[in-house]
Amino acid sequence: MASPTPLRLLALACFSILCSSFGAANGMYGRAGAAAEVESRRMRLHTDGSRGDAQAWPGYLYTRAVGRCTPQFWSSGAEPWPNIAPQDAAVSKVFGSRSFETYGPRLTLLEATMRTDDIGGSAFVKLVKQGSAALLNAYTRRGFPFDSWEVKALLLEALVSEEAAAVQAERFEQANESCV
Repeated sequence: MASPTPLRLLALACFSILCSSFGAANGMYGRAGAAAEVESRRMRLHTDGSRGDAQAWPGYLYTRAVGRCTPQFWSSGAEPWPNIAPQDAAVSKVFGSRSFETYGPRLTLLEATMRTDDIGGSAFVKLVKQGSAALLNAYTRRGFPFDSWEVKALLLEALVSEEAAAVQAERFEQANESCV
């Protein structure tokens, strides 16, 4: 049986060789320091709005930005909904009986935020989509420009015409996109 001293020396020699080769590899690829490691992982934003390295092909890593207050964010399930406005609550129950005529009895808040037919479609579709997100933001975000009762009242007032719905939907959209 061998003595423990030669085994320790052998283990120490293997460890030092391994560590030195790792350090050389890091230096070879330009990752010698911690600052270089952080810098290499940091996403670069160029003046033209593109991201990534200067040599990267534009558009390959493009993703649509979704803010914390948009309908897309609320429909993604990234954050729990407030108890006062559950996902399966009917729009007509949350906003009142005047919305029943336009949206019917079965449209839920989650379905309203998930709608994709608001672009180029009816202004009432965009109104319920942005209004639902604005209501959720009013309940959960401090400093949101509208209170919950204001969102409900403004949505109901905007149901009088397509033009009024388009104007109010745009206001809700601006508030949703600018909220933090």
